[in-house]
Amino acid sequence: MIVLNVTYQCRPGMRNRFLEQITAEGIDAASRGEKGNIRYDYFLPAAEKDELLLVEKWQDADALTEHGHQPHYARLKEIKAEYVTETIIERFDTGE
Repeated sequence: MIVLNVTYQCRPGMRNRFLEQITAEGIDAASRGEKGNIRYDYFLPAAEKDELLLVEKWQDADALTEHGHQPHYARLKEIKAEYVTETIIERFDTGE
């Protein structure tokens, strides 16, 4: 299993708008519906008002690679250009 902790550093005051657009366009739901997806959840860190945390779990590297080829993944990249200044990805391979 592959776990990704993705931290989005949003432009000041834009975190909620970013998340609202993701959910309005169904990007989160589409990602959860992909083959090999185990978890795809967003969290709002209480201490960091401009950060958004995404926790993803994928069955294997093939599922994660396929995720990167989806139209909703490309759309997320476009949305990020408007709202996000930095993306930090922590990847953990659990070996499961």
